[in-house]
Parts: sequence; structure tokens; C-alpha cells
Amino acid sequence: MALDRDPAARTTGPVLAPARRALAAMGMGAVLAAGLAGCGSGGDRASEPAPTTRPPRSSTTTTQATVPPLAPGMRLVAEAVVPQVAVFDEPGAPKPSRTLANPTPTPAPLVFLVEERRPDGWLEVDLPIRPNGSTGWIRAETVSLAQTGYRVVVELGAHRLTLYDRDRTVVQVPVGVGVSETPTPGGVYYIKELLRPPDPGGAYGPYAYGLSGFSNVLTSFGGGDGVIGIHGTDDPSSIGRDVSHGCIRIGNDVITRLVETIGLPLGTPVEIRS
Repeated sequence: MALDRDPAARTTGPVLAPARRALAAMGMGAVLAAGLAGCGSGGDRASEPAPTTRPPRSSTTTTQATVPPLAPGMRLVAEAVVPQVAVFDEPGAPKPSRTLANPTPTPAPLVFLVEERRPDGWLEVDLPIRPNGSTGWIRAETVSLAQTGYRVVVELGAHRLTLYDRDRTVVQVPVGVGVSETPTPGGVYYIKELLRPPDPGGAYGPYAYGLSGFSNVLTSFGGGDGVIGIHGTDDPSSIGRDVSHGCIRIGNDVITRLVETIGLPLGTPVEIRS
């Protein structure tokens, strides 16, 4: 996207296009080991980019200049349109507390889930950093905005994942979650990236969603920082049990449906409950 264009004229298709559009095109052994507090090892072949497809039906793309009020059940998602996004501790702070790179190291587009949008051009967003639950303020001109009605709820005790489109249940399936020594952390996160392992029959299945949250126990995993993910598995018998280092395992047919048929967008909220 050209950075010399007027930000108000940019639309936000890349955010709410199905997340497979943003697949990281790099070696998945490094990405999955460094990216996810996962349940196995990846390969070392390069992943392949997926084809571009249209936004899902439940999502509404907007321009930065005119973002309509959120309808019930919708959430606002932001995608960076600059190489570095400055994050501030409060609106109007003289200096940022940090900057986040776009694209991310995986690489993937830098996206945020928006908690508040102020009329003076400030956005409060969830941050994909430690500690879990971190928020910050960014300038609206550094991102493009869109809305989505999708949300994922993971119930750890019930070993169940439910995908909603606003109030409608779209998918409900059993999942494998973290063992007591490396539990899956509760909280509200969002999908920040989509990865394609080189071996669809391997430990991570055909796809893996990286979330904005991190393990509370593993501060490092395979050289990475313990990102929590939702991914397929080469062991269907592990689904419905406490089995992982913190990641959420689902059937390969299910994650394929989420990616290829439903097309969950980056920024989709993911609530993990006890």
C-alpha cells in the first residue's frame, strides 16, 4: 500500500479479507517454534502464500474518514498502514512508550482489536505483547479500520470452541487445551496471524492461528516467547483433553473450514474462559 496516499482514502480490505490472505511466507520450523507455545515441531520448508479472496459476509469494511457506529455484536479492527506504529500510554502523551513494526517478524500485517475510538483521532487498542491484557493508544491516521461480527469463545473446562457470527453459532467443536503445568491462559485476545505449516499432516495440522496472548508459564518456547495459538493436530485422540503446552488443538477438518470456507479475518476476538 502506497504511503504517500491520503490515509482517509484507504479502505481496509486486507484486515477483513480472510486471514489466509496474510499467510506468512517463510520457513515454518522457525515460525512455529518461535511463534507458538505449541504441541510439536514444524518442518523447515517455506510456506506458500494463499490466494486473495473477498471479505467474509459478516464483515463490513470502512474508510478511516467515515466509520459508522458499531452495530450490536460488531467489533472494530485496525490494521497498520505505516511501517512503525507508535503506542502511547494515554491520549496526547508527548512521547510513545513503544513502537510496533509493520509487518510483524513472522511476517504478518500488524493488526489490533479496538477497545475505544475517540472523536479526536485516538484509538485504544489491545496490544499483542506481554503481559496479557496490555492496551495502549494509537493515532487513527496510522491504521485503517474495519468491523467484524465474528468472535471465538474457548471454554477450557468443557474443552469446547464456539465460533459466533454476532449472536449466531457457526461452529461448535471439541478442543485440546493446556495441561495443568502449562495451562492455556484465560482472557480476551485476537487473531494476529495465520501460518501454514509445510506438512499438513504434521503436529500443527494444515493451519495455525497465532493469538495476541502468551503463556503465563512459558516465557520462552523453542527460542520464541510462548505465543498461544489455535491449530490442527496429527493426533485426533488428543482433542477433548488437557494435552498441550498452552495452545488450543482442533481437528484438521475444522481449522481447514475456518480458514478456507469461513475465512476468519485477522483481528477476530478470541475469549478464553475457564
